[in-house]
Amino acid sequence: MGPLLCLLSAVCFGAMAIFGKLAYDAGVDVGDLLLVRFAVAAALLLVVAGTTGALRGVPRRSLVAGLAMGGVGYATQSGLFFGALERIDASLLALILYAYPALVTIGAIALRRERASSRRIAALLIASAGTALVLGGAASGSLDPLGAAMGFGAAVAYTIYILAGDRIGAGMSPVALSSLVCTGAACTFAVFSTVQGGPRFDFAPSGWLWLTAIAVVSTVAAILTFFAGLARVGPSAASILSTLEPVVTVLLAATIFGESLNSTQLLGGAVVLAAVLVIQWPAPRRQYAVQNS
Repeated sequence: MGPLLCLLSAVCFGAMAIFGKLAYDAGVDVGDLLLVRFAVAAALLLVVAGTTGALRGVPRRSLVAGLAMGGVGYATQSGLFFGALERIDASLLALILYAYPALVTIGAIALRRERASSRRIAALLIASAGTALVLGGAASGSLDPLGAAMGFGAAVAYTIYILAGDRIGAGMSPVALSSLVCTGAACTFAVFSTVQGGPRFDFAPSGWLWLTAIAVVSTVAAILTFFAGLARVGPSAASILSTLEPVVTVLLAATIFGESLNSTQLLGGAVVLAAVLVIQWPAPRRQYAVQNS
């Protein structure tokens, strides 16, 4: 069940860009999309957290930190991601975003949380080359520079979010942290929507279907299945299985929207995924001989 749950999570996350594109086609505004996504997700996750008692006994400082993670970190990442999705193809965005595992490695080494092993350095170089191929392959076409920059900015924001969450989430259950993060993000986008004169829900009725799919499938279900799988297979295996996510996005984008990547971009995407495998693949355990005295 562990690997299956991780793969299901990757499919749910991978479909998010597709749901977002379909919501845009229905006339949904970016701000309204983000507000509904996190408001619905926060409500559902708070119900789960309340039912399981996940928030019981959490210190006030941790509560505030979790809300700030969502209100600042995750809100920034999501805003940049869906902003980029308005300007570039879902498949290209998925490959650009997946530079974040290498960025996390750089940050962890810089903060001295991990050592600069030869494998991590090799993975960083591989990921950098893959990202260059993805962007270089699109440079001769209609690549939107701002959209690509926003996509890479989303990867940077997600990196900071992960590194912060590694410390803030220590001692807090995943369900509790997820509910706080989504609640914080919902508050941020509620303020943003109010300042912009919204929310405006005058889009086509089909927009609600895609908004619900983003909130329920690509947020709540994706998060809960990932954590359930993580508990069964461990972080390294879970990260390896999660590399299915951009593959799902690329395949769905090609099937539904007819998006296509040229051979250079496909090669670059494969190289980026290979770098993730190099970073996360479990090291072989050393065998120690037991000598009887």
